Amino acid sequence: MPPPSTTPPNQGEPPIGGTPGNVAPSPVVRDRGDACPGALRLHTADDGRLARLRLPGGILTNRQVEALAVAAERYGDGHLGITSRGNAELRGIGDHCGNGLAELLRHTALLPSERHERIRNIVASPLAGLDGQGHGSLHPWLRELDALLCAQDWTTALSGRFLFALDDGRGDVTGLGGDVTLVAQGDGVALVRTGAAAPLRVAAADAPRAALAAARAFLAAAGAAGTGAWRVRELPPGHEVDLAAALAHAGIPAEPAPVRPVLRTPPAPAPRPGIAAGPDGTYAVLAAPVLGRVTSTQLRALAGPGGEIRITPWRGFVVPGFDERGARRRLGELGDAGFITEPGSPWSGVGACTGRPGCAKALADVRRDALPGTGGLPAADALPVYWSGCERRCGHPHGDWVDVTATAGGRYTVTARSGTEERQLPYREGDLADTIARARGGRR
Repeated sequence: MPPPSTTPPNQGEPPIGGTPGNVAPSPVVRDRGDACPGALRLHTADDGRLARLRLPGGILTNRQVEALAVAAERYGDGHLGITSRGNAELRGIGDHCGNGLAELLRHTALLPSERHERIRNIVASPLAGLDGQGHGSLHPWLRELDALLCAQDWTTALSGRFLFALDDGRGDVTGLGGDVTLVAQGDGVALVRTGAAAPLRVAAADAPRAALAAARAFLAAAGAAGTGAWRVRELPPGHEVDLAAALAHAGIPAEPAPVRPVLRTPPAPAPRPGIAAGPDGTYAVLAAPVLGRVTSTQLRALAGPGGEIRITPWRGFVVPGFDERGARRRLGELGDAGFITEPGSPWSGVGACTGRPGCAKALADVRRDALPGTGGLPAADALPVYWSGCERRCGHPHGDWVDVTATAGGRYTVTARSGTEERQLPYREGDLADTIARARGGRR
């Protein structure tokens, strides 16, 4: 049986059901606080307690990778799950293991602020500074924004779902539904926007402060709306974020962006498994775990010569710092360890929620049903397919994807989602695999 997927119940996030694409139902009215789990606030599931660890930009040191492997073995079920925001999850945590887990995280700088740990949601272009595309490293932005978030008392009012997206200019994370998005433009300029609104141009050096000001402006708009909104897209009409005023109040010069090439075009594709060459002669290894979950042994196998590992928002890993020979050798080793190391793998692009038996709300064992031969399609350009145990579709991809959702009748619905459009595909008994293959873009 494949290892289980990683995403727990939505815990109040609006479901897609009845709404095309990734657009949340409107208007959204919240009558309670966000119960999103964290490293300290654990969620109780059918397979034990669950901790979600925020990892800004998905960046880990080798020492932190070892700490997570130890945490999985000592406190969890021996696995680490990867989320669609490049964060990590531990499942199967015992009732009395929370304090030990928190102490381990503190000692390895994975828990820099207990009060802010759930709001450190920052995705970033995973190949930034490694392959010669985009506008260089995002590490300075990541470090400064994370420090700013943890230094303010008011930021604790942000939801555990509020998302910052930092793009190096290639456009890979601009389509991930960020509440605040920063895009590097080169020549010392950056774009900043909230939700899907028009962006403003600021100096690249001011970008992290601009993101912080945008988040504060969202809280002001949400407070004025009185609907308890957790995300920018949930704000009702007439209560939009006033980004220009927020930047002016923060003393950050800004102007309207004359063009929006990165923000208007379709998002760049996720990086594919393999190796990526950099302009400095170094190479990065790209691999992904099956259904977004690794064993502690697999996790240790990722440690690289550069001392850094990056988790991607597509549930993959980037390990930089190799020469070409070393990169190819490591890629082979990771393939032997059970990772997806080439786009043609039958697991490539296949995801699933936790399903039965880990989730009480699931209507099917989607991890079992997602086995290759059931819905796999070994084609590098195929749409991703995501198996969901119920209509909440926890952890589903962004953009275009094939939605396979369990129903109470013991069957699945198969829906091709593209932008704001959706098309449900009927199928006969025994024809599910071929139907999914057609929806993904071709026949096997």
